[in-house]
Amino acid sequence: MKKFGLTLLTAFAGAAVALGGYKFAENKYIHSMSFEDQQKVYYATSNHLTPAPSNLSSAGQVDFTEAAAAVTPGVVYIRTTYTNHQSNDQQSELQQMFGNMFGQRMPQMAPEMASGSGVIISPDGYIVTNNHVVDKAEKIEVVTNDHQDFKAKVIGTDPNTDLALIKIEGHNLPIVKLGNSDNVKVGEWVLAVGNPFKLTSTVTAGIVSAKGRSIGIIGQEDNQQQESPFGRTQYQQTPKLNQAIESFIQTDAAINPGNSGGALVNTNGELIGINSAIASHTGSYEGYGFAIPINLAKKVLDDIQKFGAVKRGYVGISFRELDEDAAADLHTDKTAGLYVNTVVPGGGAEQAGIKEGDIITKIDGSKVYESSDLQERVGRLEPGDKIRLTVLRGNDEKNFTVTLKANNPAPEKVAVTKSAEELFNRIGASFVPVNAEMKAKFHVNAGVVVTQVRDGGLFDYTEVPVGSVITEINKRPIASIDDMDRALGHLEHGVLTISGYYPDGSKLRSTIQIQ
Repeated sequence: MKKFGLTLLTAFAGAAVALGGYKFAENKYIHSMSFEDQQKVYYATSNHLTPAPSNLSSAGQVDFTEAAAAVTPGVVYIRTTYTNHQSNDQQSELQQMFGNMFGQRMPQMAPEMASGSGVIISPDGYIVTNNHVVDKAEKIEVVTNDHQDFKAKVIGTDPNTDLALIKIEGHNLPIVKLGNSDNVKVGEWVLAVGNPFKLTSTVTAGIVSAKGRSIGIIGQEDNQQQESPFGRTQYQQTPKLNQAIESFIQTDAAINPGNSGGALVNTNGELIGINSAIASHTGSYEGYGFAIPINLAKKVLDDIQKFGAVKRGYVGISFRELDEDAAADLHTDKTAGLYVNTVVPGGGAEQAGIKEGDIITKIDGSKVYESSDLQERVGRLEPGDKIRLTVLRGNDEKNFTVTLKANNPAPEKVAVTKSAEELFNRIGASFVPVNAEMKAKFHVNAGVVVTQVRDGGLFDYTEVPVGSVITEINKRPIASIDDMDRALGHLEHGVLTISGYYPDGSKLRSTIQIQ
């Protein structure tokens, strides 16, 4: 009997080890998959409400109840907190001028707060939102549809598409199924789900009124401000290489402040866009909203999760859309296509043979009418990928094969507070674990490599560049993002100490006093 019991116990133990090993391998495999493939596993193995099959056309369906029920649990409310440094400086001056005069202290100015929306795309807490919703935020709070409250950290951002990937520590969270924005048709019914005016879980309906809209709203923040009919501020700029990618889905579903980062879905309950902007003279809804196509977002989000930053290829030109006015200015009789203003030295276009004054008329055989026709196509590709451009040079039509080149802009800039999440966000950078090649190069056993440095954070302030390897934080060894979270939670006397190596192999050591 004892022998039988021992055999049975051994069998149970073996089964537990096998199951544990299987779960470990399964989790490791899932995290190497794209978000779209992870969702296929999720829907195949869960009992959550599944959107209608994607082969069913949503055009003509007027019952939105199932789509709303499927999507609303996966759309979250995002609260952000910012330290108003300028206001604090002004307050100090006022305190000296007036407060001391009356022998009393002026009340402290409260930190600035804002809000927006986000969409859960993985059960373990990855959320897509707009870059402008979380840009420069020190504290990010996420409230789910069932009123759970989480702290979030920024995994990475892409200002060129106004997208950001943030993360909360959750399990078995409801998600919104990724759709196919290429299949969206003008006139199709859509729903916008978000949190306008802090009214959480709001659903509005409308139709797709246009596709491929370029409205000149992304990437203008560093230029001179001017009035704009769009919901976010538009700016005047001197001509430069255009890295912004705009190919918005336009809809008349009501979108208002607070909807930014929320979901645009079809009536099958599939995510086809991330709401980003409105056209308005008042700042509120006046008939048109704009969403980033989800097929463009998929590449951005997968890159951020896998590499810590977006790997994007560039043609290497600046251009101007042709219409009658532009044709008159440029002294050409062509009123459609993209007029090449400049060609970047050493870029893919120059190496392929494209010249200033060429007019791009086709990309991979498809006609080009406006900038979004080129930008969205290229935005889904990576350095080393090839595209075929057809151009008019004088009256001759020529074909060129362009190999997209990587662009290495100057590192973006950012600066910490109470929780590990806040401190992580104020560092203003993205990271991935070092690979075998980097371990050999820097002679380290573990660490994380800096893949992005965002504007205004600590790494920008202390000039820690992309490509640096972080091996210790607060004297604790670092091998993963989780290690960073634990180390950031143990500041000594408000001092943050970071150790590692610069990209050239020289030693990095930075000590920062945290206020």
